[in-house]
Amino acid sequence: MPLPKLKLSRPRLRPGLRLRLRLPRLPRTRRGQRRAVQAVVLGCVLALTPATWMHAVADSRVRTVADVPAGDVAVVFGAGLRSGRPTPYLAHRLDAAAELYRAGKVTVVLVTGDNSRVEYDEPDAMRTYLVERGVPDGRIVSDYAGFDTWDSCVRARKIFGVERAVLVTQGFHVRRAVALCRAAGVESYGVGVAEPHDVTWYYGGIREMFAAGKGTLDAVLRPDPRFLGPVETGVTEALAARGTG
Repeated sequence: MPLPKLKLSRPRLRPGLRLRLRLPRLPRTRRGQRRAVQAVVLGCVLALTPATWMHAVADSRVRTVADVPAGDVAVVFGAGLRSGRPTPYLAHRLDAAAELYRAGKVTVVLVTGDNSRVEYDEPDAMRTYLVERGVPDGRIVSDYAGFDTWDSCVRARKIFGVERAVLVTQGFHVRRAVALCRAAGVESYGVGVAEPHDVTWYYGGIREMFAAGKGTLDAVLRPDPRFLGPVETGVTEALAARGTG
């Protein structure tokens, strides 16, 4: 004997019944209102303090390709790949690094990026791009474990022995890069690559506000990078070979 079918119906709201969204109420007393305002102001100050510190540390060290002081090494931070090739933002960083090399401002280019997966290799893609633009392969050194800005800065100092560098990245990121590399022991100037104010630029700017907090903690706590590894001599060897072509 077949079982009777159950007829399900959707619950209905009674006519005139509205869902009410309760918003937090402001304190009724002046003292309570004053404390609420103070809490909001304090929250804003705490949120902006990391970015303010980075601007104070790095503003005077942000230059252009034309006026940045010469240094032995340029450090180019990874910024993603698309179909195995540098994204436009990363390509613009590499263009600036190639210009620095051609102008005699730097001798070696250290490309630092993510190679945590076999199918994703930022440093090799960056190397290929630079070679295509006239930078000799022997003047390019690859850091395959530059997973974030702090890791790249620490590894530049501890693994590759870089003491002074010109950092190449977008304008919204350059101050954080300079502040963190200086905290890691690399005397740094930054070249901020200009970009049109498109969706990616605004996203990068907003992201920097949150990244500044982590960056400040990194500068204070100085954690080891995700992967440290043995010392590498690529930069030293490339500098020793200067003048040989």
